[in-house]
Amino acid sequence: QGQLMESGGGSVQAGGSLRISCTDSANTYADECIAWFRQAPGKERERVAHVHTHYRIPPYVADSVKGRFTLSRDDAAKTVHLEMSSLKPEDTAMYYCASRSATVFTRCHTSDSYYTNWGQGTQVTVSS
Repeated sequence: QGQLMESGGGSVQAGGSLRISCTDSANTYADECIAWFRQAPGKERERVAHVHTHYRIPPYVADSVKGRFTLSRDDAAKTVHLEMSSLKPEDTAMYYCASRSATVFTRCHTSDSYYTNWGQGTQVTVSS
């Protein structure tokens, strides 16, 4: 079993909402960059959102999903949720959670090559 475990994917109609979760078993959870990426068939992997778990500041959310997606956290459970609303068919993809240990001075990167730990992914399908 890997460090990161995604859950909560599924199928939903356009306009609906879904929450997917990433539970991190690492002891470094309190100081990590944790990101959500997604990849649709035939497309490049896209970073959706990320957060530095040391700080209680608003997470970064990509322009393509801003206003519809956000991150929430349950630090006691070492879990980061991706809250998705007003879903569109183009949001259909495999969603991956990724992490990398960080320091308080770290600025989380946007590139997928930066992240060292990856979950298995959870499928989100939005039908029109």
